[in-house]
Amino acid sequence: MPALLFGSISTVADTSEIQREAFNAAFREHGLDWHWDRDAYRELLASSGGEQRIADQARASGETVDAAAVHATKTARFQQLLAEAQLRPRTGVTETIRDAKASGFGVAFVTTTSAANVAAVLAAVEADLPASWFDVVLDLSHVEHPKPDGDAYRHALRALGEPVEQCLAIEDNVGGVAAAADAGVRCAAFPNANTAGHDFTAATAVVDHLAFDDLRALLPA
Repeated sequence: MPALLFGSISTVADTSEIQREAFNAAFREHGLDWHWDRDAYRELLASSGGEQRIADQARASGETVDAAAVHATKTARFQQLLAEAQLRPRTGVTETIRDAKASGFGVAFVTTTSAANVAAVLAAVEADLPASWFDVVLDLSHVEHPKPDGDAYRHALRALGEPVEQCLAIEDNVGGVAAAADAGVRCAAFPNANTAGHDFTAATAVVDHLAFDDLRALLPA
């Protein structure tokens, strides 16, 4: 049974700008004179890990910052903003998952963000995309090494019981594509609004919308 592996929150619903807003709100709350505008944030998304981005910013500005505490505040603000937003799945996501399930494919959500973030996103899109449609849902608590390490994908393959050659990852950022490659999984890059200009040459294909037949064609016959 082949499987589609959705590799991050923003492959399901584009939360990138909500994330940026949450970072900036956390900076204000912690008294930091920082503001990530959209251009700066696009560059920061070339690497994985929000807490690491905060630590890197502190190092670059010569400040002593509790990156974990700031990131925890950012996570809380992100979940609050999600609850207030009218979030919808990205173009083709609901139809692709529905068609995949009807065709006997497994479907997994393979993230290394927090369990609370995953739950908040799934709750926000529940009307269009029931969480029960995912056979496996992974978060940071399930892995020893977050992306760009391929640990999450290897875990998903074991949980699904699927051979790697029958699985296709869908990722919206360079670190996610690298994680899929590290696990030997083919990957369709599905950039979000803030990662569209990134280098996805390591992906099997780059798409601007999802369609089940197009994704299935990327798997071996």
